[in-house]
Amino acid sequence: MADFNKVGLLVVRDNSFLVCRKNNYTSRLIMPGGQYELGESALQCLEREVNEELGDVSLENARYLGTYLDKAASDDANENKTVEIQLYRAELKGTPTPSSEVVELLWFNSASDKNELSAIIANKILPDLIARGELLWS
Repeated sequence: MADFNKVGLLVVRDNSFLVCRKNNYTSRLIMPGGQYELGESALQCLEREVNEELGDVSLENARYLGTYLDKAASDDANENKTVEIQLYRAELKGTPTPSSEVVELLWFNSASDKNELSAIIANKILPDLIARGELLWS
Protein backbone atom coordinates (compact mmCIF):
# COMPACT_ATOMS: atom_id res chain seq x y z
CA MET A 1 0.00 0.00 0.00
CA ALA A 2 1.20 3.52 -0.82
CA ASP A 3 2.00 6.16 1.78
CA PHE A 4 -0.19 8.64 -0.11
CA ASN A 5 -3.31 7.87 -2.16
CA LYS A 6 -4.30 10.61 -4.55
CA VAL A 7 -6.38 11.35 -7.59
CA GLY A 8 -4.83 13.30 -10.47
CA LEU A 9 -6.06 15.21 -13.48
CA LEU A 10 -4.73 15.04 -17.02
CA VAL A 11 -5.76 17.96 -19.22
CA VAL A 12 -4.33 17.93 -22.76
CA ARG A 13 -4.32 20.92 -25.10
CA ASP A 14 -2.29 21.22 -28.30
CA ASN A 15 -0.39 18.03 -27.38
CA SER A 16 0.74 19.57 -24.07
CA PHE A 17 -0.54 18.67 -20.60
CA LEU A 18 -1.26 20.85 -17.60
CA VAL A 19 1.11 20.63 -14.62
CA CYS A 20 1.48 22.75 -11.54
CA ARG A 21 4.09 23.81 -9.04
CA LYS A 22 3.06 24.05 -5.41
CA ASN A 23 4.53 26.13 -2.59
CA ASN A 24 5.10 23.12 -0.35
CA TYR A 25 7.10 19.86 -0.11
CA THR A 26 8.43 19.78 -3.70
CA SER A 27 9.71 22.05 -6.43
CA ARG A 28 8.92 19.34 -9.01
CA LEU A 29 6.02 19.71 -11.39
CA ILE A 30 2.97 17.64 -10.48
CA MET A 31 -0.51 17.12 -11.88
CA PRO A 32 -3.49 18.91 -10.39
CA GLY A 33 -5.30 16.80 -7.83
CA GLY A 34 -4.76 15.62 -4.30
CA GLN A 35 -5.60 13.37 -1.41
CA TYR A 36 -8.99 11.94 -0.63
CA GLU A 37 -11.12 13.19 2.23
CA LEU A 38 -13.17 10.69 4.22
CA GLY A 39 -16.02 9.24 2.19
CA GLU A 40 -15.11 10.88 -1.13
CA SER A 41 -15.21 9.06 -4.43
CA ALA A 42 -12.36 9.66 -6.87
CA LEU A 43 -14.41 12.11 -8.95
CA GLN A 44 -15.68 13.99 -5.89
CA CYS A 45 -12.09 14.36 -4.69
CA LEU A 46 -10.93 15.49 -8.12
CA GLU A 47 -13.68 18.11 -8.43
CA ARG A 48 -12.88 19.50 -4.97
CA GLU A 49 -9.13 19.56 -5.56
CA VAL A 50 -9.48 21.14 -9.00
CA ASN A 51 -11.64 23.93 -7.55
CA GLU A 52 -9.12 24.49 -4.75
CA GLU A 53 -6.04 24.46 -7.01
CA LEU A 54 -7.25 25.82 -10.36
CA GLY A 55 -9.90 28.34 -9.38
CA ASP A 56 -13.33 28.72 -10.95
CA VAL A 57 -13.26 25.75 -13.34
CA SER A 58 -15.22 22.55 -13.70
CA LEU A 59 -14.51 19.14 -15.21
CA GLU A 60 -16.15 17.87 -18.37
CA ASN A 61 -16.03 14.36 -19.87
CA ALA A 62 -13.88 12.87 -17.12
CA ARG A 63 -12.67 9.33 -17.80
CA TYR A 64 -10.43 7.04 -15.79
CA LEU A 65 -7.02 6.33 -17.37
CA GLY A 66 -5.20 4.19 -14.85
CA THR A 67 -3.57 3.85 -11.46
CA TYR A 68 0.16 4.52 -11.04
CA LEU A 69 2.57 3.90 -8.15
CA ASP A 70 6.04 5.41 -7.63
CA LYS A 71 8.15 7.52 -5.30
CA ALA A 72 6.28 10.48 -3.82
CA ALA A 73 7.36 13.96 -4.87
CA SER A 74 9.60 15.57 -2.25
CA ASP A 75 12.63 17.84 -2.18
CA ASP A 76 13.95 15.77 0.75
CA ALA A 77 16.37 13.28 -0.86
CA ASN A 78 16.14 11.05 2.21
CA GLU A 79 12.37 10.68 2.05
CA ASN A 80 11.35 7.31 0.65
CA LYS A 81 7.58 7.52 0.64
CA THR A 82 5.37 6.27 -2.17
CA VAL A 83 2.32 7.70 -3.88
CA GLU A 84 -0.50 6.03 -5.77
CA ILE A 85 -2.38 8.20 -8.25
CA GLN A 86 -5.69 7.33 -9.85
CA LEU A 87 -5.47 9.40 -13.02
CA TYR A 88 -8.45 10.86 -14.87
CA ARG A 89 -8.42 12.70 -18.16
CA ALA A 90 -10.92 15.53 -18.52
CA GLU A 91 -11.50 18.85 -20.18
CA LEU A 92 -11.70 22.03 -18.14
CA LYS A 93 -14.56 24.45 -18.48
CA GLY A 94 -13.21 27.87 -17.56
CA THR A 95 -9.71 29.26 -17.37
CA PRO A 96 -7.42 27.65 -14.79
CA THR A 97 -5.58 30.03 -12.49
CA PRO A 98 -3.14 29.15 -9.68
CA SER A 99 -5.03 29.02 -6.39
CA SER A 100 -4.47 27.81 -2.83
CA GLU A 101 -1.04 26.13 -2.59
CA VAL A 102 -0.52 26.17 -6.40
CA VAL A 103 1.86 28.96 -7.37
CA GLU A 104 2.37 28.21 -11.07
CA LEU A 105 0.58 26.45 -13.93
CA LEU A 106 2.48 25.28 -17.00
CA TRP A 107 1.66 23.47 -20.22
CA PHE A 108 4.26 20.71 -20.49
CA ASN A 109 5.18 19.44 -23.97
CA SER A 110 7.72 17.21 -25.68
CA ALA A 111 10.30 20.03 -25.71
CA SER A 112 9.96 20.73 -21.96
CA ASP A 113 12.59 19.62 -19.44
CA LYS A 114 11.53 16.21 -18.14
CA ASN A 115 13.89 16.64 -15.17
CA GLU A 116 11.36 19.11 -13.71
CA LEU A 117 8.66 16.44 -13.43
CA SER A 118 7.87 14.46 -10.30
CA ALA A 119 9.10 10.86 -10.36
CA ILE A 120 5.68 9.33 -10.89
CA ILE A 121 4.98 11.48 -13.96
CA ALA A 122 8.45 10.99 -15.47
CA ASN A 123 8.77 7.27 -14.72
CA LYS A 124 5.24 5.92 -14.99
CA ILE A 125 2.55 8.30 -16.23
CA LEU A 126 4.30 10.01 -19.17
CA PRO A 127 5.64 6.79 -20.78
CA ASP A 128 2.20 5.18 -20.46
CA LEU A 129 0.40 8.19 -21.95
CA ILE A 130 2.75 8.19 -24.93
CA ALA A 131 2.47 4.41 -25.41
CA ARG A 132 -1.34 4.60 -25.31
CA GLY A 133 -1.54 7.56 -27.70
CA GLU A 134 -2.97 9.98 -25.13
CA LEU A 135 -0.01 12.22 -26.03
CA LEU A 136 1.30 12.13 -29.58
CA TRP A 137 4.98 12.49 -28.78
CA SER A 138 7.80 10.60 -30.46
